[in-house]
Amino acid sequence: MVSRIWHGWTTPENADIYENLLKTEIFPGIEAKDVKGYRGIQLFRRATGSEVEFITVMWFDSWDAVKEFAGEDYETAYVPQSARTVLSRFDGRSQHYDIKAKIDY
Repeated sequence: MVSRIWHGWTTPENADIYENLLKTEIFPGIEAKDVKGYRGIQLFRRATGSEVEFITVMWFDSWDAVKEFAGEDYETAYVPQSARTVLSRFDGRSQHYDIKAKIDY
C-alpha cells in the first residue's frame, strides 16, 4: 500500500471556502476518475497563527495506481485551478510512502 501526502495553506478567511471546495468539488472529482487501486482520502486541518494548514493523505494499493492517478511524474501535486485561487501556498510535489504496518483500533 502507498500513501500520498500533500500540504496546502490558506488564510483563516479562506479556510472554510477551501474545505468546502475540497469536499464538494475536488474529492468527488478524484472519485470520478475511478482509479483502480485508489482507496480513499483523509483531510486534516489546523490553524497555525496567520494561516490554516491542510494536509491530504491519499491511499493506493500500488505504485501503478498512484501513477494512474497522477501520471508518470507522479510526485507532481494535483491542485486544480479552483483550489489555487484560495490557497496562499502549497506543495508543488506530493510525498509518497510505502505503508509498512497498519493497525486498526
